[in-house]
Amino acid sequence: MISRRDFLQVGMAASALVGASGFGNWGRLAAQQALTQDQLLEFETFGNVSLIHVTDIHAQLKPIYFREPQINLGVGAAKGQMPHVTGADFRRAYGIADGSPSHYALTYNDFTALAGTYGRVGGLDRVATVVNQIRAARPDALLLDGGDTWHGSYTCYHTEGQDMVNVMNALKPDAMTFHWEFTLGSDRVNEIVEGLPFAALGQNIFDAEWDEPAELFKPYKMFERGGVKIAVIGQAFPYMPIANPGWMFPEYSFGIRDEHMQSVVDEVRAAGAELVVCLSHNGFDVDKKMAGVVTGIDVILSGHTHDALPEPVLVGETIIIASGSNGKFVSRVDLDVRDGRMMGFKHKLIPIFSDVIEPDKEVAALIDVQRAPYADQLSEVIGQTDSLLYRRGNFNGSWDDLICDALLSEREADIAMSPGVRWGPSILPGQDITREDIWNVTSMSYGKAYRTEMTGEFIHVILEDVADNLFNTDPYYQQGGDMVRIGGMGYRIDVSKKQGERISEMTLLKSGELIDPAKTYQVAGWASVNEGTEGPQIWDVVESHIRKQGRVTVAPNNSVTVVGA
Repeated sequence: MISRRDFLQVGMAASALVGASGFGNWGRLAAQQALTQDQLLEFETFGNVSLIHVTDIHAQLKPIYFREPQINLGVGAAKGQMPHVTGADFRRAYGIADGSPSHYALTYNDFTALAGTYGRVGGLDRVATVVNQIRAARPDALLLDGGDTWHGSYTCYHTEGQDMVNVMNALKPDAMTFHWEFTLGSDRVNEIVEGLPFAALGQNIFDAEWDEPAELFKPYKMFERGGVKIAVIGQAFPYMPIANPGWMFPEYSFGIRDEHMQSVVDEVRAAGAELVVCLSHNGFDVDKKMAGVVTGIDVILSGHTHDALPEPVLVGETIIIASGSNGKFVSRVDLDVRDGRMMGFKHKLIPIFSDVIEPDKEVAALIDVQRAPYADQLSEVIGQTDSLLYRRGNFNGSWDDLICDALLSEREADIAMSPGVRWGPSILPGQDITREDIWNVTSMSYGKAYRTEMTGEFIHVILEDVADNLFNTDPYYQQGGDMVRIGGMGYRIDVSKKQGERISEMTLLKSGELIDPAKTYQVAGWASVNEGTEGPQIWDVVESHIRKQGRVTVAPNNSVTVVGA
């Protein structure tokens, strides 16, 4: 391998060819200037290998709005490091001009105003256009899907993922790995995977009974592209049975399994691999740690945490690429691989501005076919919003606040809990809220809204447990998404403390009284991982609440006090 110093000099010089922000010359265009498809896709082909990365699409076939997080805290060694930088600090770090297209694409500030200028993002017909143009320049480019693909919409739920399978097959990926796909249930996942025309990878997907690699999911696949032998190793989400219901896929076990990863890397190197790519759904901080533990990986294509970074992060001699979520971005990585080693790279994070990129006609027609049987249900208007509805951020989002309001009201509860999931598009003030919009933030195969009694002590235990999943200083113990969203209750969190000491001053908002550890409260929530959960589906609860409101206004949420950040 080349030295770290040489790698930095060669690699970052190559990256700089597309601009300091990693976007290109358009990255500093003012809001008033017209953006073109040619500017977005401009890329001078480099080296002899091209990788195309998409991840965390969450079944978003059509263009959407998607606001990036305002709060994305890092702890321990990750504090203040990418991707745990947001807003103006993020723009300063990458030289992004205020009001520019990249301001809108990558940060949360002025989102509503800039959305009016730059419009929606994503749409797999536009993604197809980008992929096809890259392939026109580099016909043997590898298209790699980081997972969380067959989950997250009305049509995906009702077709058990088939809509996404059909459309993604049209894009002709070369490999994918997995997370939320398993919540379709292992029988359905097995059925789909057996028919995929590309590789289904996961070196960490094991047979739970025999504790050996699962036969259906290969650890890696070898490709020869540009005269280079390339190994693509899959890394599925490690904490599936913790973050999602293990009873839905009992025959599989997961885990990081970095020792097994090292053995796989050694195996493919011994088989002649000149470039080793890890297609990962670990999450960015876990990928950073793994890159420092496992030797011999050249590129990690990172997924799960939905981060979008305009430049790779370097750990030793491994570059880590973060390509965002919801179909909002496509990453292109060109690599110069010679004499069995990576000599340099050139990278571009391409935002999919749907008003700028021409949709691929064949894929657009295919998307319409998937949606046609459900058109009336998708388009039905349930209400309107006067507030920006978004989901992203460590502690709350206005979509989740609205869901919690619905649980409190419809389920007659004292306290509401909504899972800290990261998926789900945004809705602008003044927009209609359709049934599709509601499903885009609630669709899952275990969405029943429970109502139960919990003691104050047990609520405290839940918050402490989720906080440790998010703020443990060891990335390998960060097993969840963001903090569970809370309605009807406030609290104080010190993210610098250890487990059991982070959460304090829990307060019942309707009375202003401190939560009594010994007292019992009525709690409503959804997405329980427990089998046999009873209650109405969350999308029905939210729809009923919005219909009664007519026009929705979500008040600013100041119920969580964060210290120690």
